Amino acid sequence: MRSMRVRIEGDSMLPVLRPGDWLVVRRGARVRPGDLVVARLPDDPARMIVKRAAWRDGDGWWLESENQRAPGRRDSWDFGAVPGSALVGRVLFRYWPLAPRRAASQPRWPLRWRRRAR
Repeated sequence: MRSMRVRIEGDSMLPVLRPGDWLVVRRGARVRPGDLVVARLPDDPARMIVKRAAWRDGDGWWLESENQRAPGRRDSWDFGAVPGSALVGRVLFRYWPLAPRRAASQPRWPLRWRRRAR
């Protein structure tokens, strides 16, 4: 399987992803607008970033942070569209932490999925 694990650092993807979250990423997977992706920074290819693929811009992708006010955030607003060759893969799921975190304003008991009528 062509997958890899990625650990989130920094606050640029809050509230969707938090520092310490672990993700499974499928390398070379097809990317669509709205997907979370892992890409190499254009000016520092040794560093990888996790961002949302906002739209396709010619031969590249416009990648955006969820939290534009995060200190030190880097996305396409700083370096422009990222070429498709810089995309490493698409985020499949978060596997750690196991339980979803809740904000203090959310109810104590988790909401449950509604079952479909058969």
